[in-house]
Amino acid sequence: MSPSPPKASGRIDVHHHLLPPALLEALARHGISDMAGGPVPKWSPQQSLDIMDLHGIGTAITSVSAPGVRFADEAAARSLARACNEFSADMAARHPGRFGSFAILPMPFTAAACAEAIHALDVLGADGVVLLGSVDGVFLGDPRFEELMAELDRRSAVVFIHPNLHPSSETLGLNMPGFLMEFLCDTTRASLNLILMGVPERYPRIRWILAHAGGFLPYAAWRLSLANMMPAFAERAPQGVLTYMRRFYFDTALSPSPFAMAALGQLVDHSHILFGSDFPFAPAPVTALQVKEVDTLPLWDSQQRSAVCRANALSLFPRFAAPGETPSAPEVHRPQTLKQRVRGAALRPILRFVDRTRNR
Repeated sequence: MSPSPPKASGRIDVHHHLLPPALLEALARHGISDMAGGPVPKWSPQQSLDIMDLHGIGTAITSVSAPGVRFADEAAARSLARACNEFSADMAARHPGRFGSFAILPMPFTAAACAEAIHALDVLGADGVVLLGSVDGVFLGDPRFEELMAELDRRSAVVFIHPNLHPSSETLGLNMPGFLMEFLCDTTRASLNLILMGVPERYPRIRWILAHAGGFLPYAAWRLSLANMMPAFAERAPQGVLTYMRRFYFDTALSPSPFAMAALGQLVDHSHILFGSDFPFAPAPVTALQVKEVDTLPLWDSQQRSAVCRANALSLFPRFAAPGETPSAPEVHRPQTLKQRVRGAALRPILRFVDRTRNR
């Protein structure tokens, strides 16, 4: 008789926030009572455990949400990041198997961010890092973060990209909270900027997770891929914009609708879709609604649904596998091959000619 399959230990929630005491103190000290247009939620580890148990979430990989830890100078950001990350590590130790963590870094201070990433990943045992799409108006992909990208690549780190409110979003004069739409803009801009600045090509070992199903990225993917026709971008993203988009992972947080998942499913392999709740910023009733949507989505069969809820995340976080459960190996990506470089060099004069013609 063949052995019975291992009992899954529940969903893995890759988009689950925490509010450490040091962060709450910093928010209060700077007079911040709302985050991206919503009130600062009440939170405790027990509240997370209660919502997890209610909805069959075995493990939550926690992260600090926007606005991150940049409230004052570099020293303050460094200190706050360390306090948040130590709190996360202690919480995970107190509840083995229930919590993982994406370490927050003191961005946009690159050297300090590198030091904290090394400490969090190598000493505290973080499962990855969380980076906001933009900080102080500077998007991911900016050359000033090159040293950090190299450090994360050396460790084959998982990087969770969470949106922030860019200064331009706060001056639009729209009468709506920033989390409703502007968050999606920040994620889309940051992820596209990473591609067009060549970060995934230079650092292929970084595994990226985009919050909220990638914002508008899946829906606008074909249009954005027209950057392939522009010589500067074609050189930085030589394997084609869509190739790098398809390497991203995407969570379902606040996006588990047939509309969003249909577009996403046409862009990426199903193995790149991960369950996310956005608790506690998505309060308990919204979390319940999301779980119901994921569990009844007509686009997925039971095997696909199970993979989204657990197996896909295990390929990135195998330490949460149950006894006898074998996670699939993570994908391995490489920079362009010699053949691709030769082909790209041959196409470059044609692209320049087309570009000059277009600009006449």
